[in-house]
Amino acid sequence: MSKARNFQLPDKKTIRNIVKNYVQNEKVLVNQLCFQTSHGPTIGGFREDIWREMFKQIVPKKFVIEQSVFIIDSGGRVSNEVDLAIFDETYTPYIFRYGRLKFTPIEAVAVAIECKSTSLEQEKLKNWAESVAALKTVSNSYTRIYNEISVSEDKPAPTQSATRPLRILCCLNENVINTELDSGDKLFDFVIRATAKSHRLKIEIDESKKNLRDWYLALNHVGKESDGENTGSKKLEYINLNTYQVGLQEKPVSLLTLNLMLNQLLMLINNPMLFPHKAYAKMFNDYEIGGKTETFWRIGLYVFGKVWKRWRIKADKGGVRQTNSFFTFKCYTARIFSNAAGVYH
Repeated sequence: MSKARNFQLPDKKTIRNIVKNYVQNEKVLVNQLCFQTSHGPTIGGFREDIWREMFKQIVPKKFVIEQSVFIIDSGGRVSNEVDLAIFDETYTPYIFRYGRLKFTPIEAVAVAIECKSTSLEQEKLKNWAESVAALKTVSNSYTRIYNEISVSEDKPAPTQSATRPLRILCCLNENVINTELDSGDKLFDFVIRATAKSHRLKIEIDESKKNLRDWYLALNHVGKESDGENTGSKKLEYINLNTYQVGLQEKPVSLLTLNLMLNQLLMLINNPMLFPHKAYAKMFNDYEIGGKTETFWRIGLYVFGKVWKRWRIKADKGGVRQTNSFFTFKCYTARIFSNAAGVYH
């Protein structure tokens, strides 16, 4: 006869089995990520798929995870390609989507992820992070809420004035250094390494953020050091994200730790900025109607750079610059300008 179970007591066996399952899944994940082949592009895409499946197991279903996304803002700025983007598409439309080509507005994006293997160039990582950090959300929305029409310009949400996505690097490299952007922020909020020797994930977070209030301000009030007096956010000063670690300091259960840490930060963002349809309409009108002037200057800069380089090479090859060099310069300018105009037409 089985012993009656006391439902008032913790089910320690089940809890331990859940933790063991996380450890086992983590080993399988790392083994897959460390699989070697001579076909570089193929294995790169394979690893990207594995990272995507890992995040799908962790983040709530309200979020979607898309591969190969470009993030855009209402100022016309566009990020470098983002390997994985986690965003809420409930209220925010795609700016453009056709097949695998996707442009998603910054207001919807909660996490931007760069997936790399072992070959990491520090300058390229910084360039990628800068392209994401440069994007700006705006408060220019009109929405019906439960008791009124919300006009965000007149009455911005006190707990969310300007958001940004978490920046995460997923890699196999042990030597990557999480340096700083020009703004002083770290390139990445999280660096997740798959280490072949230990068959474990190693998670590093931005230690400059001392508590949850630092994270809350960084993600919901970009560029500000404080929010309103009555938001209750000061209570977050006593909570450190490191306390969400499961396991010993030297041997954490990393996949479970990532689950708890990441979802806590997603809950601090909670819902995305209300989508500013009018601001995007203005952006498209500005660049469509006034686009000819901007295109002219883009062509001008393109032409000058190309002409100057070619002219200098040709003149140097000739030994001594000739008296008709200015005429030569004009000829090169006319020819390349014609080619450039054809490209931009």
